[in-house]
Amino acid sequence: MRPTFFRDLYEPKAEKSPLYIHYAGPALIETPLLNKGTAFSKLERTNFNLMGLLPPRYESIEEQVERAYLQYSSFQEPINKHIYLRAIQDSNETLFFKLVNQHIAEMMPIIYTPTVGDACEKFSDIYRSNRGLFISYTERDQMDDILRNATKQKVKVIVVTDGERILGLGDQGIGGMGIPIGKLSLYTACGGISPAYTMPITLDVGTNNPKLLNDPMYMGERHKRVSQYEYDAFVDKFITAAQKRWPGVMIQFEDFAQPNAMPLLKRYRNQVCCFNDDIQGTAAVTVGTLLAACRKKDKKLSEQNVTFVGAGSAGCGIAEQVIMQMVAEGLTDAEARKKVFMIDRFGLVTNGMNDLRDFQQALAQESRDYESWEIEGQYPSLVEVMENAKPGILIGVSGVPGLFSEQAIKTMYSNDNQPIIFPLSNPIKQIEAHPKDVISWTDGNAILATGSPFDVIEFEGKSFEIAQCNNAYIFPGIGLGVLAVGAKIISDEMIMASSETLAQNSPLVNKGEGALLPELVDLPRLSREIAFNVAKVAIEQGHALLISDDEIQNRIEKNFWTPEYRPYKRVSA
Repeated sequence: MRPTFFRDLYEPKAEKSPLYIHYAGPALIETPLLNKGTAFSKLERTNFNLMGLLPPRYESIEEQVERAYLQYSSFQEPINKHIYLRAIQDSNETLFFKLVNQHIAEMMPIIYTPTVGDACEKFSDIYRSNRGLFISYTERDQMDDILRNATKQKVKVIVVTDGERILGLGDQGIGGMGIPIGKLSLYTACGGISPAYTMPITLDVGTNNPKLLNDPMYMGERHKRVSQYEYDAFVDKFITAAQKRWPGVMIQFEDFAQPNAMPLLKRYRNQVCCFNDDIQGTAAVTVGTLLAACRKKDKKLSEQNVTFVGAGSAGCGIAEQVIMQMVAEGLTDAEARKKVFMIDRFGLVTNGMNDLRDFQQALAQESRDYESWEIEGQYPSLVEVMENAKPGILIGVSGVPGLFSEQAIKTMYSNDNQPIIFPLSNPIKQIEAHPKDVISWTDGNAILATGSPFDVIEFEGKSFEIAQCNNAYIFPGIGLGVLAVGAKIISDEMIMASSETLAQNSPLVNKGEGALLPELVDLPRLSREIAFNVAKVAIEQGHALLISDDEIQNRIEKNFWTPEYRPYKRVSA
């Protein structure tokens, strides 16, 4: 018998009220959302036919967390720590989130980047139990049936991937499922969204990765990715089916490749409540971090030229958000675009290049604007852009390790004594420059943020805390705000509100010391603040019903789930 989850399970602020359920025995302890393990009381063990199925000791959740952390600490390799945490999550979700919340700074790199990249590459080898939904192209005609098979009745947040561009690792096929699982774990741990509301989904349209196609252990469909026409129809069918199954659900697109990421966002963003975290989430956290860096530098963002290395959907998404911020600071759109320089593998992106996508064309510089530059190739290189454009900000989203050369950084530093440098590619093996090198090349004067976590760096007697420009600072709060007021869409202005909120919480700016971004342990508070400001903008723009500020705050608190066990009472089926 498939478990039935009653309404009370979905009320995050009803932790202490009893939950009435009608099934017992192994079915109860094998349901991760409801399992308490050794924390089932004597009365519950009697009433739910659990006597003898568990060790005789009755434990508190604090005792369970202590044991789990000891076990976690016994593993040396990050991938083994990841596998262990996933096993707990698939057994007891409340315990998992209690453990993660108490060790968020230590465990975030394990449940998400960078370790999740290894987990995606090894997905078929380390697979233990199912989580989420796998929707394959060959089963597309059973789409509605597949979604009905999900036991969660009130899903409010979906993270979906097609596995084609997983971090900087490329096409991982269904191995990409590790990303939606990890992202939704952070929605709960950082944004308080009940795990009963979340659903990770992988769309399996094949893979073009020959290693996977030839791997006998690979668990996805063994064929090349379907044609664009077939793909578009399949995704459209999924969006329609998901809205039918869970009306109003928020859909986050995750790790879709460049040819699909931006077109999908443009196609659906004004039809359903959706956003692309690689484009909009990355842009929001980057702009928020840039605003904080600029305030530390005592300059406006609009007063500086910005160079991006990497002109894919993520880089262009950040650039467009930067332009919107510059316009908000008083520039015209045309003036702002003149200050943004995109570099791809050929050099500076200009209007003279062939085969530019629409979103790249909008950011291309006019060829005539660099006619006076002294360059060696057809298009200006990174160093040549540093020499001539004299940017105060350099952002890397290329996935090419070591691309920020010593010459490029020192050239930038010669024109700006406090350069803002963000090598954002992850995992660590893909980073454009190691922060310790950037600090050395700029005599410790660069304002730094990276895409992957780094330890404190010592240089000439000073300690440098490296901010991780992690999307987890942003997307949990956006999701919480959307859920709190039932926003119908996610607008650019809602995303800009999240960036400004992040900037206002910079320890380096507010206290004059510490990292550029708040500590990870502060994420639940920050997510609430972002949620409030995002919700206010949604209401102001008419994307949600008009309610008071007090009611917004009440709804945020009501929706903020905390990992605590609830008492159970048994009822007849």
